[in-house]
Amino acid sequence: MVGEVQRSWSFLENLFIHSEEVKKELPQESIKFVGIDKDVKVILADGFKHQKALDFCIQPHILPGLEKVQEDLTVCEKALNEFMNAKRTAFPRFYFVSPADLLDILSNGNMPVKVMIHMPKIISALDTLELLEEGVRPFAKGMISSVGIEKVMFTRELKLIGKVEVYLQDVIDTMRNSLRDIAKKSLKLFAEKAKADWIVMDPAMVTLLINNAQWVLLCEGAFQNYAKDQKAVDKAYDKQCDDLTELIKMVQTDLSKPVRQKIMCLITMDAHSRDIIGILVREKVTRPDDFQWQTQLKGVFDSGRDDFVFRIADACLDYGYEYLGNGARLVITPLTDRIYVTATQALHLKMGCAPAGPAGTGKTESTKDLASALGKACYVFNCSDQMDYQGMAGIFKGLASSGSWGCFDEFNRLVPEVLSVCSVQFKSVTDAIREGRSRFSIQGDEVSLDPTCGAFITMNPGYLGRSELPEGLKALFRPITVVVPDLQLICENMLMAEGFVTAKMLAVKFTTLYFLCRDLLSKAAHYDWGLRAIKSVLVVAGVMKRAEPDLAESAVLLRALRDFNTPKIVADDSDIFFGLLGDLFPGIDVPRTRDMRFEGLILDAVKDAQLNPEPEFILKVVQLRELLEIRHCVFVMGPPGAGKSSTW
Repeated sequence: MVGEVQRSWSFLENLFIHSEEVKKELPQESIKFVGIDKDVKVILADGFKHQKALDFCIQPHILPGLEKVQEDLTVCEKALNEFMNAKRTAFPRFYFVSPADLLDILSNGNMPVKVMIHMPKIISALDTLELLEEGVRPFAKGMISSVGIEKVMFTRELKLIGKVEVYLQDVIDTMRNSLRDIAKKSLKLFAEKAKADWIVMDPAMVTLLINNAQWVLLCEGAFQNYAKDQKAVDKAYDKQCDDLTELIKMVQTDLSKPVRQKIMCLITMDAHSRDIIGILVREKVTRPDDFQWQTQLKGVFDSGRDDFVFRIADACLDYGYEYLGNGARLVITPLTDRIYVTATQALHLKMGCAPAGPAGTGKTESTKDLASALGKACYVFNCSDQMDYQGMAGIFKGLASSGSWGCFDEFNRLVPEVLSVCSVQFKSVTDAIREGRSRFSIQGDEVSLDPTCGAFITMNPGYLGRSELPEGLKALFRPITVVVPDLQLICENMLMAEGFVTAKMLAVKFTTLYFLCRDLLSKAAHYDWGLRAIKSVLVVAGVMKRAEPDLAESAVLLRALRDFNTPKIVADDSDIFFGLLGDLFPGIDVPRTRDMRFEGLILDAVKDAQLNPEPEFILKVVQLRELLEIRHCVFVMGPPGAGKSSTW
C-alpha cells in the first residue's frame, strides 16, 4: 500500500503543486492536495526513521493514515481524469496523446515554445512550428517537416493566444487554409511556368495534388476531343510518356535532397498514370463514364465548391489538407487500385474497410498511402490483447471528432470481449454519420462528429492468438483480400524513380534473382527476400548510380545486389548465390567500392585493441557500416568466437 500511495503521490505532485494550469482549473483539489502532500511526507519521513519494515508497519496510526491518503488521492485522480477528458473533448487530437504528454502540454500551455516538442504527436508530419518571438505569446510563421526536408510558410501569420487547446486548433485550421491557398495558386501557375521551375515552388503534397489534377484534365480532354480526333487518347499517352522521361532526366542531375525526393514521388505517380492511359488505349476507352476510367482515383478542382475533391466510381471525397511533409509515396499497382476502390466505396457507404492477407503484402501501407493521396491524417494503432474497451472508446472518440482515419493493425488480436464492445462503439459512429448528426453519444459521452472520419482494420488470418470477429462487427466493415504484391512492377517504378533508364529489364533480373534465392537457398531464419528487402537495395542502387553516372546500369545494380546481400549469405549458400548473379549478369565483373580512409581507421582501431588485422575481419567491419547506412537495426550473427562483438 505504501508503494501504491507513493507512486500516485509522486505522479500527482508535479501537477497539483507545480502546474499553474492545473491549479487554475482545479482550485479545490489543488488546495486539498496540499494537505495530502503534508500527510504523505509525514508517513514517508516516519518510514525513513524506522528502517525495519515491521517496526514501521505495526505502528497504530500508519494503516488508517495510508487508507485516508489513498482515498483522497483517488478523488484527486478522478478530478484530474475528468479535467483531461474535458480537454480531449475540446481538442480531439489529445485522445491520441499519452496522459503524461498531455499533462506536460497542458502545464506548459502558456508557453507555446515548450509545447513545440509535442507537435509531432498532434500533426504527424510536423516537427515544429517556425515561431516569431514577440511579447509573451509568439506568432507562428510556418511549419518545419519531420518527414523529409521541407518548410512551408503560412499564408497568414498566427498569434498563439488563448488556452493551449484553442491555439492548437487554430494551428490546424491555419495549416489547412494555407495549403488550400497554395494549391489554388499553384493550379494557376502550372500553365504559366516551366515544369522544372514549377516543381520546386510548392510543398511536395501540393505538387503531387496539382500533378494528379493535370493528369485528369489531360485524359478527360482527350475523351472530349475524341469525336474530332480519333488519336486523342494516343496523343495523351505520348505526352504522359514525354513528361515521365523529362522527370527521369531531371532526377539524374545534381539536385538537393528535398527536390530529389519530390521528383521521385512524381515519377512514381506519373509511371502509374502512364500505365493507366496505356490501358485506356488498349481497351479503346473513349468516354469518361467507362468503368476503366471510373475506377481511378481522380483529383479535380470543383469550381462549385471552390475546392479540390477526389472522385472514384460514385464516391466523391473532400481533400483534407493535412500536412504530409516530403516523404516517399507507395508504388501503385493493380492491387493497390483495387484496394483504393474498395476502401473509398466503404467510406462512401459509411462503413469501415477490412484488408486481410499475409504479412508484408501492403495492407497498412496501402491504407496510409490512400490517406496521403486524400490529404487525411491517419493514425496507426498496433492492437494487442492488453487493449481494453475504454481505450478503444477513446480512440473512436478521437477519430470521430477530429475527422481522422484510424488503421487498427492486427485487429483480431483483441480479445473477444473487447471486440464485442467495439462493434457497438463503431456502430454508434457509423449510425451518426448516416443520420447526418453533428454530435453523438459514445460510451456515455457526447462528442462532436466530423463525417470524413474512417476506420480500417487489417488482419493476418490463421495465425495463433487471433480471435474470430463477431458477426455484428464484420457487417460494419467491407472486406478485401490482399494477395502478394506485384514485385516486378514495384521494382521497375522504384528503379525509374532512382534514375535508371533500363528499369524494365533490370526489374526482371532483380525480382528473378530474389525469387530464385527464396526457392534455392537454405531456409535460414535471417533471410528476407520480400518487399522490404527489395526496397532497401534499390535505395542503395540509386545512391551508387548518382555517385558513378558513367557506369553501366546493369553493373550498378549488380554491385548493389552483391555488396548488400553478401554479408547475410551463409557459407553453404554463397556458391549458389554467386552462380545466380553470374547467370543473370553474364560477363560483368565490377569491383566493390572501397573507402580507403575508413579502412585505415579500422586498421588503427584494430592495433589499439591488440587484435590481428585479418582482411576478412576488416571486410566484416566495412560491411556492418554499409548495412547501418540503410538499416535502423542490424543483427550480427555467427558461431561463438567468430568475432561478432569485436566487429561491432
